[in-house]
Amino acid sequence: MGTALVYHEDMTATRLLWDDPECEIECPERLTAALDGLRQRGLEERCLCLSACEASEEELGLVHSPEYIALVQKTQTLDKEELHALSKQYDAVYFHPDTFHCARLAAGAALQLVDAVLTGAVHNGLALVRPPGHHSQRAAANGFCVFNNVAIAAKHAKQKYGLQRILIVDWDVHHGQGIQYIFNDDPSVLYFSWHRYEHGSFWPFLPESDADAVGQGRGQGFTVNLPWNQVGMGNADYLAAFLHVLLPLAFEFDPELVLVSAGFDSAIGDPEGQMQATPECFAHLTQLLQVLAGGRICAVLEGGYHLESLAQSVCMMVQTLLGDPTPPLLGLMVPCQSALESIQSVQTAQAPHWTSLQQNVAPVLSSNTHSPEERSLPLLGESPTGTVAEDSLSPLLDRLCLHPAPPICTAVASTVPGAALCLPPGVLHQEGSVLREETEAWARLHKSRFQDEDLATLGKILCLLDGIMDGQIRNGIATTTALATAATLDVLIQRCLARRAQRVLCVALGQLDRPLDLADDGRRILWLNIQGKEAAIRSMFHFSTPLPQTSGGFLSLILGLVLPLAYGFQPDMVLMALGPAHGLQNAQAALLAAMLRSPVGGRILAVVEEESILLLARSLAQALHGETPPSLGPFSKASPEEIQALMFLKARLEARWKLLQVAAPPP
Repeated sequence: MGTALVYHEDMTATRLLWDDPECEIECPERLTAALDGLRQRGLEERCLCLSACEASEEELGLVHSPEYIALVQKTQTLDKEELHALSKQYDAVYFHPDTFHCARLAAGAALQLVDAVLTGAVHNGLALVRPPGHHSQRAAANGFCVFNNVAIAAKHAKQKYGLQRILIVDWDVHHGQGIQYIFNDDPSVLYFSWHRYEHGSFWPFLPESDADAVGQGRGQGFTVNLPWNQVGMGNADYLAAFLHVLLPLAFEFDPELVLVSAGFDSAIGDPEGQMQATPECFAHLTQLLQVLAGGRICAVLEGGYHLESLAQSVCMMVQTLLGDPTPPLLGLMVPCQSALESIQSVQTAQAPHWTSLQQNVAPVLSSNTHSPEERSLPLLGESPTGTVAEDSLSPLLDRLCLHPAPPICTAVASTVPGAALCLPPGVLHQEGSVLREETEAWARLHKSRFQDEDLATLGKILCLLDGIMDGQIRNGIATTTALATAATLDVLIQRCLARRAQRVLCVALGQLDRPLDLADDGRRILWLNIQGKEAAIRSMFHFSTPLPQTSGGFLSLILGLVLPLAYGFQPDMVLMALGPAHGLQNAQAALLAAMLRSPVGGRILAVVEEESILLLARSLAQALHGETPPSLGPFSKASPEEIQALMFLKARLEARWKLLQVAAPPP
């Protein structure tokens, strides 16, 4: 269905008409820089481009008072002095004769995007707009914002389409207090905002921006504020917030639509945020959101005041919405102490309202948790204080090139009759086999574990693996006999290492043991076995855990263990093996495959025993192909045994895998 890009050049008309250092950063070049970036990288032409139309006064009235709308309309006839005088009545706002037109276009663009997504014309999209909206309140402009674009869009989705659960994710570096006020007592809208706070000393200087502001009345628990109390937050901190706060709540909430207040002043180089998250981080955040709400994501531009960082971040988000692989993340995945403290404060405030946070494991803030300055690998141009010099940001961003998607997204190698008939459109059923000599050589090394009839299948699988590692295929599914699954996985691991993969993540489900002859490659292979009744640790790179039977336990396994490990390990390749007695249901297998795509840029080979392939082929292929996995069903709390298994593993693994340190306190 594709991705929409909603824009109108008239939104560049409004600009500051007098000297004001606070407001001068909100300039027309913000939009032109973002649009130029999309055009230069060929992303605009891949989108369905929609020309924004003005929101009607009735639509603006979904959020704003008639008196306030009339006041903004009046600015069209004011002279410069009158505009200046009116602007000074508000906090960090400027008006221009074209403000009313531009602000109506901005709100209208958000409405058009919601209409396009909810009618099925597109799957997702981005509205490139200004002025931004998330600070605007019912009867007041605030912080460059005139009309609250995202809040209007949410009200519109509820009124016109009858939606009952809308998630708003605000990753702008400033708190979107306008959205919070509008939905403060509304349980149909879950509002999540992270923002620079510094214990209330950063704009907008509000106590209600802190973690203990959770909503009022029926809306308690539906406002989630994550305050950053120091600058320099980076990729690991943002991922930790998603994995341990936002996504557990979002899965439990089960939204029908995701709206993103997409402010990129939280990216590296921005003078407002002073954060260290690189543009490709926003590709990962976007892909993690795509497993929600059937993939229905409507992003609306908010802040972002370093033009190059803004343009790169917008490109990363749009590339991901289009379905391209996520680029690798830079640096070590080690959240800083301040981030862990902020995340824990949110979990403490929200745990009374959310089952998913009551079942998690309390973090241990160890003394060797890194500070922002020492936690990650040095970035190009980084100073000893951890900041990035202005003249070095361009080469850093230039390094974050947007790689084209492989010619083939997903391929399947199977000799099972009827397997091809189960595949969704766009998935290739691989025919034929080469590498005959190599196949026979590998088989000789495992002659007691392969039957003659397994050789043709092994040849197909090796071809598929090579296609993935060569960049010709993004990911794939392969079938084996139950007896040959372990031997096939052994061959694939050795093949990856022989092909110079630096790190291979193996997620093995069912009765599959780690090959003994891989001991010498310890740190290059991370082996997680999901089977049995008890958790066990054989090394920091080899452990097992039971398969949870509840939806809450399964989500905790993925969000609290599998993904933190995967992001910390930073693999070149993921092998997902479903062996005998793996126990996975369709929805579980699809969700696991979909979530594993992010840390590895989609490079996954799923190996499935033949008895399961007809049941799992379609859902697995759809997930790897980029479609949203089916729901796990109603949320059910993890059992005490499932919680205990995760507690056991986290307590022993967190010293090596720092993203595991962050989890909710016990109830």
